[in-house]
Amino acid sequence: MITIHVPPGEGRHHRMIDGDHIAKAVVRDDAGAFEVFEVIAPAGPMAPPHVSPWTGVMFLLEGQVTALVDGTSYDVEPGGLVVFPAGTPSTFAVVGESARFLAITSGDGAGRFFADFASTVPVGRRRSRRPRSSR
Repeated sequence: MITIHVPPGEGRHHRMIDGDHIAKAVVRDDAGAFEVFEVIAPAGPMAPPHVSPWTGVMFLLEGQVTALVDGTSYDVEPGGLVVFPAGTPSTFAVVGESARFLAITSGDGAGRFFADFASTVPVGRRRSRRPRSSR
């Protein structure tokens, strides 16, 4: 393993529907791997619960978040932490204008997923509209 230093404001940005996921570090050693992200998330509706192949840790720095993990809701305030176990239906929503949190994921696949997703799904995408019926 090598020492990693990332100055404030640095990192690879993955602008996604639920916020800007800024990749800070990928750490690999004989014990495994993990990734570190700073996430800046705007207010918005809670996405449907989804399952990730990695465990994620959310440590809230600013704002308020409601996390839903396996059907249980958690109100998270700055300094609070929630673990999203791999394979467990989970999601979150920002309460208020925005939130900033540190996300740590097990393994080294989240960053690749965020990069692929960010490059294929436009941030400003609109929900599909139902076709108008012809009269």
